[in-house]
Amino acid sequence: MPVPQLLDGDLVVDDRGELGFVNEFRFQGVKRFYWLTTHKTGFVRAWHAHRHEGKYFLAVQGAALVGLVEIDDWNNPSKDTRVFRYVLSARKPSVLCIPPGYANGFMSLTKDAKLLVFSTLSLEESKNDDVRYPARYWDIWAVPER
Repeated sequence: MPVPQLLDGDLVVDDRGELGFVNEFRFQGVKRFYWLTTHKTGFVRAWHAHRHEGKYFLAVQGAALVGLVEIDDWNNPSKDTRVFRYVLSARKPSVLCIPPGYANGFMSLTKDAKLLVFSTLSLEESKNDDVRYPARYWDIWAVPER
């Protein structure tokens, strides 16, 4: 099974303004897009899984902690499965590629966090491929002080 991949971009600043980009991202297979926000910092929206739908996350405002976990058993997934954690920030352009077969969730790290999501299924196709788990099923949301 494919694994999540983070495509790094960059941000160039000069006297004209800023140019943010992720040149390695291709829109192959993308059928729709939407964005996600929360009403406050530290709010968790999780876990949402798909057997067949792939997704791509891009932070367009603020920052968020994104979690991904491969589903080993759709009816009773293991809580010991490896959970991938990524911090996405509009200040560091990158696209997080989420293959089919993974659950995803995020926690806003800033009040203004906004994630743009590209999907490989239409809304109708996605409705038939939707599996949800409780927000704390894999409780990865603590941010340790360092």
